Amino acid sequence: MATVPAAKDKYRSFLDDEADNVQWRHGGPPTYDAVNQLFEQGRTKEWEEGSLEEIVQNAIKTWEMELSHKVRLQDFKSINHEKFNLIVNGREGLKGEEALKMGSYNALLQNSLPKEFQYYKADEESFESSHEAFRSAFPRGFAWEVIHVYSGPPLIAFKFRHWGIFEGPFKGHAPTGETVEFYGIATVKVDEGLKVEEVEVYYDPAQLFGGLLKGAPISISSSPTHHASACPFHSSF
Repeated sequence: MATVPAAKDKYRSFLDDEADNVQWRHGGPPTYDAVNQLFEQGRTKEWEEGSLEEIVQNAIKTWEMELSHKVRLQDFKSINHEKFNLIVNGREGLKGEEALKMGSYNALLQNSLPKEFQYYKADEESFESSHEAFRSAFPRGFAWEVIHVYSGPPLIAFKFRHWGIFEGPFKGHAPTGETVEFYGIATVKVDEGLKVEEVEVYYDPAQLFGGLLKGAPISISSSPTHHASACPFHSSF
């Protein structure tokens, strides 16, 4: 598949940098037009260009882009490959290759509850199926913003908000058309080159799934499929 040069994205770095030398998951760089529009329409903060808040916000968006769309860890430019560690809600950390194999959704949605109490069974989902589930639920994307930054480098602490419009089916639940959102706290440790060494995230998954499971149960046969086949080039974060 021939790759099309990516338009420069104002919120993410490295999308159009050496694109031909990077192994992209779907053959070329993703586009973020839809989720950028959702972000700009729904954000609660608009940070001044060059501010610490804007830098942190864009850095996290860039890291998520690489995690979701680059196949090889060696192509990541936002992290320290040797030291990277992702910790979610106090669980055992994931190294770079582990997080890459698992995918951002599965990495963030792991939990230790008994199976019968789990809203989402991350260990039963693949990278592809996890992204498909949330692309289906949020066809316009799953936007993310920084709410407050408490400290600067080398240990950055911040509060964030994640939201989407529930317009497609999710795991047998019909869409409600409502905004689904959750808030969290995170720290990011960076090296002298500002590459990420460790990300530690704390949030309540019930905030997310409370909105998604509100939808009425639907059968597979009656579930619409047009969202589920959304183009993977159009990213959702």
